Amino acid sequence: MTILVITEHAGGAIKTSTLNAVTAAAVIATFTGQPIHLLVAGYKAQGVADAASRIAGVSRVLLADAPQLEAGLAENLDATALALLRRKSGIYSHVLVAATAYGKNIAPRLAARLDVAQISDIIAIVGADTFDRPIYAGNAIATVQSCDPVKVVTVRTTAFDPAAEEGGSATVERIEAAPDTGISRLVSRELTKQDRPELTSAAIVVSGGRGLGSAENYAKVLTPLADKLNAALGASRAAVDAGFVPNDYQVGQTGKIVAPQLYVAVGISGAIQHLAGMKDAKVIVAINKDPEAPIFGIADYALEADLFVAVPEMTAAL
Repeated sequence: MTILVITEHAGGAIKTSTLNAVTAAAVIATFTGQPIHLLVAGYKAQGVADAASRIAGVSRVLLADAPQLEAGLAENLDATALALLRRKSGIYSHVLVAATAYGKNIAPRLAARLDVAQISDIIAIVGADTFDRPIYAGNAIATVQSCDPVKVVTVRTTAFDPAAEEGGSATVERIEAAPDTGISRLVSRELTKQDRPELTSAAIVVSGGRGLGSAENYAKVLTPLADKLNAALGASRAAVDAGFVPNDYQVGQTGKIVAPQLYVAVGISGAIQHLAGMKDAKVIVAINKDPEAPIFGIADYALEADLFVAVPEMTAAL
């Protein structure tokens, strides 16, 4: 039996989220002694496969390289993964993918077509068939045991350290890609380019909430601080809904889950939806003029002050 990790990649580079999933697979392997395989699906993706082969703990990389996989459409990737699992029936006991937008698009399809339950957003591995996952916005932890022959699992990336990108020496095996399903096509893709770290993998995150009042204030107050700290920028759902920043800045249960070394929350009251996405940060600094703000309850450092005064002073002092 073997553990299969589906690789997320873009622009010829493997996403850090895949390294987190490999670490989760390695924990399962401590219970079972099973090897870890990586599935790389794409077009002209030999470089990605070569990089995957160097990840510590991986024994084999399966490369499906075909034009219909270039866009990363879930329907075609799912068909290729399903064909692999059926072709090697009984070989794979676990299929892991990071709980990112990419992984959440693939795993449910794969689980449904395998007629097994999906185990979502795991944060700990109790045994080969038993996992912990948060429920009720992280206020409770459910321990889930699966008796399915194949466990389809999504991994919360913030719960597992990334595997080392170097140190492995896996073999690369080319496999056949499934034909184009023809039920979807990529019309266009708009990429946001920025010169700061990616939100989900940044060591420092500066987030703003409704208290900033406007998009202009968000940019004026938070951007200089983030620049000084070389931090990613985030936001609460209220700030996103108000149009201060794009949706991909949102941190929270319905946004992105982050666990940076430092999280600076500015003008964020701390609704449970937001706390679910950032409460695992190592150090939390909260700036809010409301002494009753819920975020003060989990903050390591709480500053009750006017953010329009405190944040520029903090930026100037750095």
